Amino acid sequence: RNGSGLTLVAAGTSLPELATSIVAARKGSSAIAIGNVGEAIFQYFLCDGLCATVSPMPVGSISYFDLGLMLLSVLILWCFSYTKRTIERWEGGVMVAVYLVYLAYLIHQA
Repeated sequence: RNGSGLTLVAAGTSLPELATSIVAARKGSSAIAIGNVGEAIFQYFLCDGLCATVSPMPVGSISYFDLGLMLLSVLILWCFSYTKRTIERWEGGVMVAVYLVYLAYLIHQA
């Protein structure tokens, strides 16, 4: 299916950013890690915005489950970063666990 190939491509293109963020976080440069995330978000908005400016793009179908989980993950990230302005290790573990459960769900659906 297209979804599994797309997941592999997304993982492959995100690994350099992930490696940079991990190295920065281990060296105590959390600003670089957060900036790296912001840069990735900026790229998505820029690429999608430019493409939609050239030619309208259909968004496709996104399930209510996917949309709800995306909104929940943003809320979780906001709550974790709002407390003491720090994301603790256990909070990072929760976010990784949520991602792995979602990935398992996607694989099971395929």
